[in-house]
Amino acid sequence: MRPARIALTAALAIAPVLALATPASAAAVTFACQAQTPIGPINANVTQAMEAKAPETVAAGSEFELVFDPPASTIPGAINGVKVREVKNFKLSVPVPANSTFVSVALSGGSGVGTPTIVQENGNMVVTLAGPLKGGATIEIPTITVKLKAGASGTIESKLGGTGFDKPGLTFVGTAEMGPIPVEAKVACYPNPNPALTTTKIV
Repeated sequence: MRPARIALTAALAIAPVLALATPASAAAVTFACQAQTPIGPINANVTQAMEAKAPETVAAGSEFELVFDPPASTIPGAINGVKVREVKNFKLSVPVPANSTFVSVALSGGSGVGTPTIVQENGNMVVTLAGPLKGGATIEIPTITVKLKAGASGTIESKLGGTGFDKPGLTFVGTAEMGPIPVEAKVACYPNPNPALTTTKIV
């Protein structure tokens, strides 16, 4: 296997670390991913369960919470006999849903991810894990709690961000080793298709 493909395999295998899980609503989301390698772009798909929680109904103009609660995950230490050195620079975007207004967002809990951050920018809530996250490590992404204000009418659907490789909703860098040589790949992903994770009706 070529070093670039090894790096891609290692990097893409880490994508499920960002699974968002609560006991409420679930959807299987397929990410189309593309790694930039020395031999050119390489594409692959990663299917991941995504879960979120929000009220079924909300009064017009009132505030409510959308919660993502990721489970603990283990970063693979090796893939197909190739050592995973680390992954870093995770960025996951969640758009502010239509028919709602952003109020605030916060992270809580989590372990093994250093000091994660989340900001609201350009209509998206962006979670960043700078890393590096070592291969073989067990981590837990913090719970993401978003406070929104309902609009006047309609429905509020939460989805993941990203519409293409040029406008991804998930990006990260994976580093694998082939012998003593580290090989790094930048990976950009977007959900394709992009199902609604939650639906809240404004009443």
